[in-house]
Amino acid sequence: MNKSKPSIGFIGLGLMGQAFTRHLCGLGYTVTGYDLVAEKITAAAAHGVLPASSPADLTARADMVLLCVTSTDAVHQVVFGPNGVAEAGSADKLLVDHSTTVVQATRDMAAALSRQAGMGWVDAPVSGGPPAAGAGSLAIMAGGSAADIARAAPVMADLAAQFTHMGPSGAGQVTKMINQVLVLNNYAVLAEALALAEAGGIDAALIPQALGAGHAGSNMLQSIYPRMLARTVEPVGYARQILKDLDMVHDLAKGLNVPTPMSSQTANLYRILNSKGHGEKDGIAVLKLYDGNDSV
Repeated sequence: MNKSKPSIGFIGLGLMGQAFTRHLCGLGYTVTGYDLVAEKITAAAAHGVLPASSPADLTARADMVLLCVTSTDAVHQVVFGPNGVAEAGSADKLLVDHSTTVVQATRDMAAALSRQAGMGWVDAPVSGGPPAAGAGSLAIMAGGSAADIARAAPVMADLAAQFTHMGPSGAGQVTKMINQVLVLNNYAVLAEALALAEAGGIDAALIPQALGAGHAGSNMLQSIYPRMLARTVEPVGYARQILKDLDMVHDLAKGLNVPTPMSSQTANLYRILNSKGHGEKDGIAVLKLYDGNDSV
């Protein structure tokens, strides 16, 4: 046990959670983990995570509770459901939610946890996926009070290349929606560009080299485009989650009266992809909709 670091409870041991906890354990944190799927708890135990029997059990044993689950409903369940975080929460503990959740629901849940348990809440969605979570190089965008952000900051510094306090509760989730506009539309753009390069008879593999120094250059051109070229659809993130996030972008934009026609078109592509049974594939599988030989 490392007394110089806060003890961490981590709820949600999927692709991101495994990467998060492996990194935290490697840095000497005492990490307790919980997931609905017992096999995921077992997998995390292999890199040093202590098992918890419930979110309440985990919270009782942790100074800081981190969440990374798949939906707003899942966050609500693990925090406020039977044997949830709120049952063992207290003012000396802090919840940091790395999930991508509905903005107003985030604000409501943060207020409810404060009322019920006196426990602070930081919404801290992330960008970078499991590789960045495992390397401690995520971009983390956060909403919450200045005091709660200050409490979370030392741990976030071990997880992120960039940790930015964007404003009060919910501000992190608004920023994540902006991130998704920029990232998820680019998945569709890269797929379209690759399809055109291959149909045009050029060496499509040279595109990142040929265009990277110009305005077309981007992190995604260098990292995502080669995976598309190789048709590597083993999930780093799931197509079903991309559609969920794009629908959240739509709902937020509608409430703010902001048009998002490009994101709506990308959502349509992912809705088709998911309807064809490819929700468990990586997001790059959107290329399947452009491939005449259906090779993804």
